[in-house]
Amino acid sequence: MKPMAHLGVGIGWRPEIADAVERLSGLDWVEVVAENVCPGHLPESLLRLRERGTRVVPHGVSLGLGGADRPDPAKLAALGERAVALGAPLVTEHIAFVRTSSPVLEAGHLLPVPRTRDALDVLCENVRIAQDALPVPLALENIAALFSWPGEELTEGQFLTELVERTGVRLLIDVANLHTNRVNRGEDPAAVLDAIPLEALAYVHVAGGIERNGVWHDTHAHPVPPVVLDLLAELRSRVEPAGVLLERDDDFPPEAELAGELAAIRAVVTAAPAAPGKTVTAGSGPAGHGPGTERGNEPSAGPGTEPGTGPRPVEESARTRVALGQAALLSALVAGTPVPEGFDRRRIRVQARALAAKRAEVVAKLAPELPVILGGPDPYREAFLSYAKGRPMTSGYRRDALDFAEDLLIRDLPADPAARRRLTTWWRDRAGARPPRRIVRWARTLAGRAA
Repeated sequence: MKPMAHLGVGIGWRPEIADAVERLSGLDWVEVVAENVCPGHLPESLLRLRERGTRVVPHGVSLGLGGADRPDPAKLAALGERAVALGAPLVTEHIAFVRTSSPVLEAGHLLPVPRTRDALDVLCENVRIAQDALPVPLALENIAALFSWPGEELTEGQFLTELVERTGVRLLIDVANLHTNRVNRGEDPAAVLDAIPLEALAYVHVAGGIERNGVWHDTHAHPVPPVVLDLLAELRSRVEPAGVLLERDDDFPPEAELAGELAAIRAVVTAAPAAPGKTVTAGSGPAGHGPGTERGNEPSAGPGTEPGTGPRPVEESARTRVALGQAALLSALVAGTPVPEGFDRRRIRVQARALAAKRAEVVAKLAPELPVILGGPDPYREAFLSYAKGRPMTSGYRRDALDFAEDLLIRDLPADPAARRRLTTWWRDRAGARPPRRIVRWARTLAGRAA
């Protein structure tokens, strides 16, 4: 595996802090959510950063490589187009599933894959498909989770190690997610760092969160806590990362606070490692541990491969088993079906509430007119959460906003006629159709009650 190009210390670029990001001194690179930029119409701020020589890395959130289905070619092509448009040295995604195809459901969030042989086989084949389609190397991030799957066969370290050995993919290690999983799933971050091939490390994420009622929420909306910086130091004592990036997605602080967090991260990264004799350079590929430099980016022979033949295709029965498990879980989370046997029911309820709240927040950001039409944030949130109980998301957040508005109109809401006229106009302008006539609304309402 070739050494990673040096990235340095960076920050997640977001439109809300674009001006502040441009002013941050000593900023080496930025990461952008891939789905939030259009290759032909890049934001002026990103173009200016590129002109200054600041590297930009696209970070995908919607591929769902841990899902039972093979990757969507259109989504892979879109991610590749963004890498080319940004001149990126690599692209990154997550070890997660985000949707199911039977039934058609969208989580709107990154959900953990079961650490089983079936799920690993499916993930590895999906990763190889993605690698073949993308124009630059791929790195995958460990995610934060509120719950564990029952019947897991591998530890986090074993799962990540086999993934690297079988595909040659790089790792994006989020130390905030290691802390999240320590609180929520009882996993030892040091044991994970000791077990995984850190020579495959692409770069590192650092972010903030908050603990409520014994559950750590990876919010990306709070300051980075000391415990996460301590984990960054733990990682730094084992490997010299090519890059470290601060993530912030909401409740953005003043520019000075962002600069202070970056300075704290830089201080940890540049400090002498605690055990210099054990430190390796990310991507150096020491012999005998993971993919070596003599193999380049090729996957090494491991479980699921035969010498001289390449990886074996995944049996469809394995994909079916993974699909059934993920569908049962996602249905419980977003459609109110019973929680599958073996899961922590309290944690699943917490996750279900979090998913509904995230839907409400994202829809409000995409369609800020809706809270205004409905009389403010509180009435909007109440109406949306009521809608979400019976209407799981199936086609993404933009469609969700239109479906929510249509659902209100079908039920002759809002009660205020003027607000209802405004909502009708809003819906018609975006849906490109006439709102349902009253007789159609009644029919749909009766059909929904019968169901």
